[in-house]
Amino acid sequence: MLELSALGRRYGDVVALDGLSFAVEPGQVHGFVGANGAGKTTAMRIVMGVERADAGSVRWRGAPIDAAARRRFGYMPEERGLYPKMPCARQLAYLARLHGMPKAVARERAGAWLARFGLAERAGDKVEDLSLGNQQRVQLAAALVHEPDLLVLDEPFSGLDPIGTDVMVEVLLEQAGRGVPVLFSSHQLELVERVCDAVAIIDAGRLVAHGAVESLRRGDGPDLVRVDVDASAPSWWQGLPGVGLHRAEDGRVLLELGPEADPDAVLDAARAAGSVRHFGLVERSLAERYREVVGDPREAVGQGR
Repeated sequence: MLELSALGRRYGDVVALDGLSFAVEPGQVHGFVGANGAGKTTAMRIVMGVERADAGSVRWRGAPIDAAARRRFGYMPEERGLYPKMPCARQLAYLARLHGMPKAVARERAGAWLARFGLAERAGDKVEDLSLGNQQRVQLAAALVHEPDLLVLDEPFSGLDPIGTDVMVEVLLEQAGRGVPVLFSSHQLELVERVCDAVAIIDAGRLVAHGAVESLRRGDGPDLVRVDVDASAPSWWQGLPGVGLHRAEDGRVLLELGPEADPDAVLDAARAAGSVRHFGLVERSLAERYREVVGDPREAVGQGR
C-alpha cells in the first residue's frame, strides 16, 4: 500500500501541498483529480523522490521509501521524459535494464509492450519521429517495461485517441488485477469515474474529498429525485416533510430528499397532482461532485504546481 501522510510543500510564499493525506490500496486503480496547479504533480514527484516534502511522509508497504523500493516503481511524468533521438525498442530495453532486468529479458519485454500498444512496426524509429499520441504510448511502456510493483502516472491519457484510451484502460485494469496499486491523475472525470475504484480530489494543495467512486458520487447532501408530472398545481411537493426544490423546468422537477423524507409519499403526491411520466433517483456524476467540493473551475485559481 502507498500512503501519503500530511504532506506539505511550499515554494516561497506559494503553498503547493497543505497536509495532503490518502492511501492507495494493492490492486486499486486510484484517481487523483484537481484543477491545474492544485498540487497533483508535486505530490507525485514527492512519491517518486524527484522532490522533497517540507512536512509529512510517504510510506510504501508500511515503511519509508528508499532507492531500492523506488527502483520497483513505474513512473510516467506529465512532461515526456524519453530520449527523443533514441529508437523506441532500444530505449525501452535500456530503461528496463536500469531497473535491474537482464539484457535478454529487457529486450523481450520492450518488444512485447511496443506490440501491445500497436507500435511493433515503429520499434526502430526514434521517439521524436512519432506522433504525440504514439510518444505517449511509448512513455507508458517505459513505466511498465520492468513489471513495476507500483504505478504513478501523471496525465497518462493526454493526447490519446479513443482506441489508445481503450488500450490504456485495459492495461491499467490488468495491472491492478495482478495486485499493483495504480495512482493516476486526469482531467477527464468521466474516464476517472469509469475506471477508478477510488478518487482523491485536491484543491489548492488540500484534500477536499476522498473515497470510493460510488461514495463520492452520493456525497453528503440529500438524495435527488427527478419527477416529470403534468400537474395542475406547479408546487405540488410543498409541505412534504424533508422535501425541497433543487431545480424545476417545464413540468420536470428535481427534488432534494432529506433524511425524514418518504419517497413513497412524494410519489403519491405527484400522482395526486397529475399524470406522472417519470419518477426516479438521480445519481450525481463525479464531475458534479467535483464542482460541489471545488467550485466552478472557471473561477478556480490554483496555488500549487
